[in-house]
Amino acid sequence: MRINEDTLLEGEKVVLVPYNADHVPRYHQWMCSPELQKLTASDPLTLEQEYDMQRCWREDDDKCTFIILDKQKWADPSIPEQECMVGDVNIFLTDPSDPSLAELEIMIAVPCYRGKGLGKEVTRMMMCYGVHKLGIQKFEVKIGLDNKISIAMFKKFHFRELSISEVFQEVILGVTVNEALQKHVFGNMDFMLQREYGKARDSRQAPFTPLSL
Repeated sequence: MRINEDTLLEGEKVVLVPYNADHVPRYHQWMCSPELQKLTASDPLTLEQEYDMQRCWREDDDKCTFIILDKQKWADPSIPEQECMVGDVNIFLTDPSDPSLAELEIMIAVPCYRGKGLGKEVTRMMMCYGVHKLGIQKFEVKIGLDNKISIAMFKKFHFRELSISEVFQEVILGVTVNEALQKHVFGNMDFMLQREYGKARDSRQAPFTPLSL
């Protein structure tokens, strides 16, 4: 989607930025991992195919992707943005006849960042963005049956079991957004700031000029 091409979402621990070509080499490196291929049900791609996929995701009207950055690292302009990457999050509009239904997918690719609450924070931020910017009212997630931690996390957001596939060894959880859920999950939405990505990125890359006395 192009709707988020200049959108930066800032939380407590993470910064979400649009997936662009500069991120592809690091993303490709992640997706060479058999573990991540299994977790995301993805086939290995060449680097060229990964660039094609990034362009496709940017142009398609049914996919909204953000790269997850370590906020503490990203706050240091000396660290390239690619080195701040820890994962990605996607919203897929899965039913052309119902644009209010979306599949949510989160990947914390860097192992040392797992189990630290990033997935919970990103879920909250992306659900909020999906509801208020994309008009999403129903979310679904597909999770491997052995991924008990992720299943428990989504259930804290009031997701409920919709179906289980023994063939694919996965469970589908879903939630319908209502006023009570918004109050419980989003509150007054002070957990997230939205800024222009281009300006924020350029300010990180601007050379430091010492103050002249």
